[in-house]
Amino acid sequence: MIKLYCFGESGNAYKAALPLSLSGLEWEPVKVDFFGGEARSPEYTAMNTMAEVPVLKDGDVTISQSGVIQMYITEKTGKFGGATAEDNRQVMRWMFWDNHKMSSQCGTQRFLMNFLPEDKRPADVIAFNAGRLKAAFKTLNTALEGRDWLVGDSVTNADFSCCGYLFYPEPFGFDRADWPNIDRWLSNIQSLDGWKHPYDLMPGRPSDRGL
Repeated sequence: MIKLYCFGESGNAYKAALPLSLSGLEWEPVKVDFFGGEARSPEYTAMNTMAEVPVLKDGDVTISQSGVIQMYITEKTGKFGGATAEDNRQVMRWMFWDNHKMSSQCGTQRFLMNFLPEDKRPADVIAFNAGRLKAAFKTLNTALEGRDWLVGDSVTNADFSCCGYLFYPEPFGFDRADWPNIDRWLSNIQSLDGWKHPYDLMPGRPSDRGL
């Protein structure tokens, strides 16, 4: 059975767990105590030298980085890729954009605003990230005008990448009500058979750490 090393608070892990859940493949989540330092342990870094989550293990195959895991799921199932070569290029375009422009800022902002002690939260950095995130949300909202999905006529890895952090309840400057096209698109994703919230799909949530 496929094992996904992950934890519920990780939007990047959710990008891998969600397509796994929807793919029909048999898999199970394995909780990584990320905040307890497990990802930096010798045992974990022997599996993933990047010391990051998620990691997928399927027999002798070990893969890190959510986008590469998504590609592997597509290779095994034929699902969630583009219908044409051009669509595949567009899927990759959105995955790269998300990694650079949106998810990295979402993850950082969410951490700074929620998981640091209040007296250690850097106001200037939070304000700077807020501006970058607003620009990213505007780009995504505009791209979804008149569209159900980012690429083609069905859900792809582009959608799974870009939604990775947007279902989390902790405040980080994103309110679905402010972005009607994003809100509609997230509802489309939630309507997929087998969809689950990240805290229901993977073990680990802030309350486990008293937050």
